[in-house]
Parts: sequence; C-alpha cells; structure tokens
Amino acid sequence: MSEYANMPPQEIRKLFRANKLVRPTSGMAKGFTQANLAILPRELAFDFLLFAQRNPKPCPVLDVTEMGSAEPRLMAPGADLRFDIPKYRIYRHGELVEEVLDLAKYWRDDLVAFLLGCSFTFETPLLDADIPIRHIEENCNVPMYITNIECQRAGVFHGPVVVSMRPIPQAMVIRAVQITSRFPAVHGAPIHLGDPEAIGIKDIAKPDFGDPVTIRPGEVPVFWACGVTPQAVAMTVKPELMITHAPGHMFICDVKDHNMSVL
Repeated sequence: MSEYANMPPQEIRKLFRANKLVRPTSGMAKGFTQANLAILPRELAFDFLLFAQRNPKPCPVLDVTEMGSAEPRLMAPGADLRFDIPKYRIYRHGELVEEVLDLAKYWRDDLVAFLLGCSFTFETPLLDADIPIRHIEENCNVPMYITNIECQRAGVFHGPVVVSMRPIPQAMVIRAVQITSRFPAVHGAPIHLGDPEAIGIKDIAKPDFGDPVTIRPGEVPVFWACGVTPQAVAMTVKPELMITHAPGHMFICDVKDHNMSVL
C-alpha cells in the first residue's frame, strides 16, 4: 500500500504543487476519486465535449472549467489544475514536445480544462474485495495500450481507444467485472477480457504507456477503457495544442469514490 494511501487529497495536491512529489498516483488518497486531464483551446472545446459524450467509456466527463479558469469547481473547489497534478504532457500538432511539472508558462486565457474519470478510482473497491492490483504491488505505473477499437467521431476528434490492463486471478474475474460495473463515471466494466491480440495488442509485455507488470499463471488480462485515450486522439488529430496529465499521474479530487458508484 502506498505511503500516501491515507493522506487527504488536499495535502497530496500541496506536495504536487510544490514539486515535492512526482510519481504515479495509483494507491494515493484511498477512497477518493482520481481524474484524467485534457486541456484544449476554446475553439476545440465543444467538439471535444461532444466527443466525450459519444465515447463515455474512455472519456467519462466529471468536470469542465470555465474558459480561462483552472479551478475544477465540481470535483475540487479551490484547486488549481495548472499546478495540482504531479506531471503534465504538452502536445503540439500531435507531437509530444515536453513533460512538465506545472503549466505556469503554458496557461492561456482561451483554455478549457476537462476532468475525465479514471480507473484508479475503483481500485480501492477492488482491493477491499481482496482482488490484487499488480501495478500497486510492483510499485509501478499501470500498463496502457492503444487498441484497434475506434472511438465514435465527433467534430474534428477521432482516434483509437486506449485501455489499461490489470491481471486478475481467473476465479476473481467475474467479481472484478461486477465491482467495476458499479462505476460508470470512471470507465465502468471492462471492455475486453483475455486475448490481447483480439483488440490489436501485439505484445502485452510492451505497453504504449505506463509499465509492464507480471501476469502470473492462472491470471486473465482484463482491459478497461482508459482516459489516456485523448492523448492517442491528439496524436491522430494533431490539434495546435492539447495539454494532458502524464499517464498515471492523475488529479486527485475531493469527491469520495462511493459518490461515483451507481449502487
């Protein structure tokens, strides 16, 4: 278990803001919702909102800021999305040009920020059911893969679905599906079980984002839609600017994970 598991979100965000903690956020602030970030210029914001609405599995919208504001008023009033995430990625015309620890020199008055649900949120209920989370056990980032599943197009936005993978003991797979299906706001039930090649993953040992993890005998690779999908979309659509979280480095909200559950 992370040494930050029982720390409140506000205290962890202070460490991020001071650049004193730069690491993936899985296992932090146990019981609180985590979120992916996508930031776009105003002229692309409606198209992206429509894209997210048409693709609720990979891009479930939790919050949208006012243009020029970095405050996520629904999920963490008073927080600042320019500073309160451990690491960000800057994409220009579809190319990753820089990873940074804050957005001080990149923020503009025409930017709109989106918080999207993150599967780290349902990891606490999985752990509470004694279902192992391998990347937490191995103290690394969750493995993520670009698939051959296409998102529904909206405006200028289109591209492949990205998935996160967790190896689950075969006897626990149905329970994992049941638990995560209660959390549609943070990706919900898996979109694929088993054979990686069926969704276009050629080598499960080489994720496109994150780190590889051990898959033990008797375990099934289980794939959930992932909020890194907008980064794959950025590489496809090549907008003038898209700012995202670095994969695995999430925004930790003030909202408890049980508030994301439908049951």
